Amino acid sequence: MAEATAVLPYFLFLLSLYLIVANGVHSYDKKSFNLQRKQQHGTFGCLLPQSRREKGAIILEMKDRGECSQKKADWLEKQLVRDGLHVRSIQNHIRRKASSHIADASETQVPLTSGIKFQTLNYIVSMGLGSQNMTMIVDTGSDLTWVQCEPCQSCYNQKGPLFKPSTSPSYQSILCNSTTCQSLQSTTGNSRACDGNPSTCDYVVNYGDGSYTRGELGVEKLSFGVISVSNFVFGCGRNNKGLFGGASGLMGLGRSHLSMISQTNATFGGVFSYCLPSTQVGASGSLVMGNQSGVFKNVTPIAYTRMVPNIQLSNFYILNLTGIDVGGVALQASSFGNGGIILDSGTVISRLAPSVYKALKAKFLEQFSGFPSAPGFSILDTCFNLTGYKEVNIPTISMYFEGNAELNVDATGIFYLVKEDASQVCLALASLSDEYEMGIIGNYQQRNQRVIYDAKLSKVGFAGEPCSFT
Repeated sequence: MAEATAVLPYFLFLLSLYLIVANGVHSYDKKSFNLQRKQQHGTFGCLLPQSRREKGAIILEMKDRGECSQKKADWLEKQLVRDGLHVRSIQNHIRRKASSHIADASETQVPLTSGIKFQTLNYIVSMGLGSQNMTMIVDTGSDLTWVQCEPCQSCYNQKGPLFKPSTSPSYQSILCNSTTCQSLQSTTGNSRACDGNPSTCDYVVNYGDGSYTRGELGVEKLSFGVISVSNFVFGCGRNNKGLFGGASGLMGLGRSHLSMISQTNATFGGVFSYCLPSTQVGASGSLVMGNQSGVFKNVTPIAYTRMVPNIQLSNFYILNLTGIDVGGVALQASSFGNGGIILDSGTVISRLAPSVYKALKAKFLEQFSGFPSAPGFSILDTCFNLTGYKEVNIPTISMYFEGNAELNVDATGIFYLVKEDASQVCLALASLSDEYEMGIIGNYQQRNQRVIYDAKLSKVGFAGEPCSFT
């Protein structure tokens, strides 16, 4: 009897534990988010991204550029408005394509830098064009690589000198009647390449947010560190406008035949990867050209998922998103696995179908409770006042793709620190306006991940990696 009495408290404990679990008290997966990170507020005197060679690869440093002289909140809001217009431009492009039914061995690693110091939330690298170094915004959603050129009819203010084709012995203009010029229409949608000057191939690229570049196509020697590529076709912009910050231009890493990855296929095998850093002071990442996993610093195994074929949208990297977990709890949404989702380094904040975002938001608020709310900020509608906190534990967010590939969103990609006193901290995700629009995974949710694009084998890989150029 005494033995039974001694065991009784143990059974009561198990019973109480069962009742707690049965009544909905769960242990959720969480990550620590530091609210005292020092963000970049650089000036135009900041150091440019570097490059180095390692194990046969050229590594380009990537950085996130700072707002410089502008006030943070005002500047951030402008960037998010621009991001919204960028997403709208992509959705309009998808609609046009869908309605028209138009079918369309060395390794190099380059420093990849956050764009904050150049007044953009995109990422920048340095590359050689002729004998000049150019600071470029990296964009997997664009095809044509272009820079601002002298003489320039109308150019935005850029850090460093404009490209001077007249002083480069390796530069050549592309003639209007060339096959390269004729291919421009399918890549940029520009059917008036020969209107301005019959001896040059004119181009126009509009980005949907009011930004644009106009000029002519040229051929030049492209270089990443010690590796060079001859006869690289690019846009020599004579009339450019938009929120490109102080960058020299844009590096198009899309999938068309005029994109950089296609033009350098013989050298790099149609493979590139990047690790996007956060906006913290001193943070940097890398862009690796070529299939050289020996230079990666991933802490989790690389898991691949196939690119979803789409004839109308063949220039985009489209994946099959099969599910999302919040705090280790799977979301229930019917749109998973339908239509695909775009992986785009040129979009900042990821966009999800309304039903998916609604479910994610509800699950996040359920697990992150007890904190005062704050007003929404631009496209971000779920915000908190975390004043006085040095650190908080936040629910994890994981995205799953066909083939069991997984993207575990870094803590710096879950919360958007609007105000440095933490009085306005927002969930860094947004909803699309329509259930049938295509979702987009933006660069904010790709931070501290090694993302590998293999255009030759039509697959994308993910692995966790604390981004660093050193």
